Amino acid sequence: MNTVWEKLTAAQLKELNVFCEDYRKFLSASKTERMFVKNGIEVAEKAGFRDISTFTSLKAGDRVYANNRGKNLCLFVIGTKPLTEGMNIVGAHIDSPRIDVKPVPLYEKDGLALLDTHYYGGIKKYQWVARPLALVGVVCKKDGTTVDINIGDKPGDPVLGISDLLPHLAQEQMKKPGATVVEGEALDALVGSRPLKNTKEEAVKKAVLKILKEQYDIEEDDFMSAELELVPAGEVRDYGLDRSMLLGYGHDDRVCGYTSMRAIMDMKKPERTSCCILVDKEEIGSVGNTGMHSRFFFNAVTRLLALQGSTSLIEVNDAFENSRMLSSDVSVAFDPNYPEVSDPKNTGFFGKGICFVKYTGSRGKNSANDANAEFLAKVRRVMDDNKVSFQLCELAKVDIGGGGTIAYILANLNMDVLDAGIAVQSMHAPFETVSKADVYEGYRCYKAFLKDMD
Repeated sequence: MNTVWEKLTAAQLKELNVFCEDYRKFLSASKTERMFVKNGIEVAEKAGFRDISTFTSLKAGDRVYANNRGKNLCLFVIGTKPLTEGMNIVGAHIDSPRIDVKPVPLYEKDGLALLDTHYYGGIKKYQWVARPLALVGVVCKKDGTTVDINIGDKPGDPVLGISDLLPHLAQEQMKKPGATVVEGEALDALVGSRPLKNTKEEAVKKAVLKILKEQYDIEEDDFMSAELELVPAGEVRDYGLDRSMLLGYGHDDRVCGYTSMRAIMDMKKPERTSCCILVDKEEIGSVGNTGMHSRFFFNAVTRLLALQGSTSLIEVNDAFENSRMLSSDVSVAFDPNYPEVSDPKNTGFFGKGICFVKYTGSRGKNSANDANAEFLAKVRRVMDDNKVSFQLCELAKVDIGGGGTIAYILANLNMDVLDAGIAVQSMHAPFETVSKADVYEGYRCYKAFLKDMD
């Protein structure tokens, strides 16, 4: 199978480079789900989208967004057909594995100030030590104000980090299995070592608190109502001597979130309403009022129907049952350093296009969506008609691989759903890798699906 690179025209190659540079900049500035939604709304409004609360009725071509608590974003372009005839949906999650700061985090021990943490999502804990980290998030104060925190990503910023044991003293540590070579309670971040003058007790901790007060006007108690995350510091970088790849934090799954979002921006007045769902909490089970299990998406669609004069439960159910969806979530890229975990016939490769994953789950397809063959055939037709390169993939060998997406949650609404994402190496590591060719082809795939799926 030829690669995407080999089929590109000169004009497409230029478009690819511009698109991937836009993505590189966006991802560098969107390291949390809140930052993604904030930046996504800015992009959407420039493209003519308006908040759903500003509409009193809807017509074909209207561009609508719904924002849930600054962590979910749904975008719609209203079609010429009634919403009850269904939508074409692309949906991604925009949270990524990271290190969260605990509600009571700051302490001093042996002359050092540290932040106590709790990791979020499936990580290899040892990958997060001895590397520069940025502290990002929000602090919500009792007076109703919110303070944005971003320390470590701006030029000249200090960075934080988690220490590791030097190899000279790590004989016992190195005997442990990888899962416990660094324990969860050992992932505390070092934030200061300079004591506050003329202070006898906890002088380093108080010096850190003084900085926070002076620079952000927050007190120690404000940590109780904060959402602060430790994420890798630095920009997404071009990767490889040929600059054919991107190395950065959060490709899983913001690479699919961004390409899905850009695809819906290109819809003008589609026949079937186009929809892009961007959700939180997938990495911990799609739970809570900002995860896919919440009623936010259901309620947003119900409001759209009401704006079109449809109010019955039957019409709501029709809108979902007649919808088609690509669950835009990343897939595993073949890694020649670890060939033993993959089935090469059913594995994603860099540069060969979007990955269609009929079923995810693990150990006998447990918790999989398992898309039906009829729907997969329709998707194949749309891709071939639009000359989009795709590959059929699994998440590695049967007894080794596994993983989940939001696909099964939307399938519970009785719509057709297929996982379709971009292949990633080093998934869930602080820095992941994608092929620029696949990023571009993912965008083309989602655009073709939104436009032509019937």
